[in-house]
Amino acid sequence: MDYYTIGLTLATGIFMLSFLITGYRLLVGPNSLDRVVALDATGAMIQCSLAVYICWTIDTTVSNAMMVVALLGFIGTVALTRFRKRDDAS
Repeated sequence: MDYYTIGLTLATGIFMLSFLITGYRLLVGPNSLDRVVALDATGAMIQCSLAVYICWTIDTTVSNAMMVVALLGFIGTVALTRFRKRDDAS
């Protein structure tokens, strides 16, 4: 195996671990702000995972999907933080 494949395999393993940790924070988070941050981090990790996929397969057809995920993540985060209420407020 060459260094390129080893690096991509290592990156994939790190992304799998980070998806598990962020998924835990998304489900268990003590308040809604932790869940919003975990959701934003999940969107960023999806973008990076698509970039690793592009590097692994040399297939750039998913670059449009990366752009859509980036725009939806940005708009979703802005909307959630704009209209978020405090957890203790009724």
